[in-house]
Amino acid sequence: MPQDKNPLLFAVGGAHMDRRGQSSVPFIPGASNPGIMREEPGGGVFNALRLAVRRGVQAEMLSVRGGDRVGDVISAAFEAAGIKDSSAVFIDRATPSYTAILDEHGDVVAAIADMALYELALPRQLRRRKVRDSIEAADAVFGDANLPSEALQRLAELAGDKPLYALAISPAKAVRLRPVLGNLGCLFLNRREAFALTGLGADASLRDLHKALRAEGLHAAIVSNGGEAALAYSDEGAFSLLPPEIDGIADVTGAGDALAGATIAALMRGAALQDAVREGFAASALTLKTHSATPIFTSKIFDAVLATIPTATRLA
Repeated sequence: MPQDKNPLLFAVGGAHMDRRGQSSVPFIPGASNPGIMREEPGGGVFNALRLAVRRGVQAEMLSVRGGDRVGDVISAAFEAAGIKDSSAVFIDRATPSYTAILDEHGDVVAAIADMALYELALPRQLRRRKVRDSIEAADAVFGDANLPSEALQRLAELAGDKPLYALAISPAKAVRLRPVLGNLGCLFLNRREAFALTGLGADASLRDLHKALRAEGLHAAIVSNGGEAALAYSDEGAFSLLPPEIDGIADVTGAGDALAGATIAALMRGAALQDAVREGFAASALTLKTHSATPIFTSKIFDAVLATIPTATRLA
């Protein structure tokens, strides 16, 4: 896709405070575990968008937040990331947050998402004339399942013929995407979220997932599975891709968001899906090795990691 300038991605979804407490010893449920607390601006679409910007995409985002100190931190994060902030601020509300408890390996053992403001306010924001104008100016649109189903349908209507990408967010929220699956240029989800959409069980093969998701009307998707083989498919075909082994995973938070952001950036530059997803896995690998959902890296570092990502294998 030749471009006179970097392509523009307009996004709608979560931009909030991520708080993570990680145990420094083997985690014991129901007990006090020594560890460390960290917090940083996050949110599925926001994390992915910051990664996409680092991979050469221009970005604008609509979210909602409160008129509190945390909201000021989120506002500053937009500016630092070079993302145009079209968010609405509700002075009398608290900014949404996500709080996770991680075990000593960086895996989530429990989490609370305090995000009622998204469901209350984001659908209304999609009625703004400015949103329609921003989508008209964009090359692609990106949303997540923090939006209620009716808001996702409205976003699909506004996107029209433009590529529409989406993050499933969680098994509980993934089902909100059902009415718009046929509108999506690509959905990013993990196996648990895929099971929620399809009704399949843990023993499902990649071929089973491919067939079931296609039956749901989804034309293209990337289904990650931790360190196991992922499924990537579109009208170009279905592929499996094995992520590289990561020594010393620091924190899993944001790895799926990074996968989405870098893949979308590559797709917007005109890459084929099987090539774009390799870039996504390179970004995910860099994220897994840091305690931040949005790692900082140079092009040289990114290319070195990309060289370790295997070529996607076509499913028979």
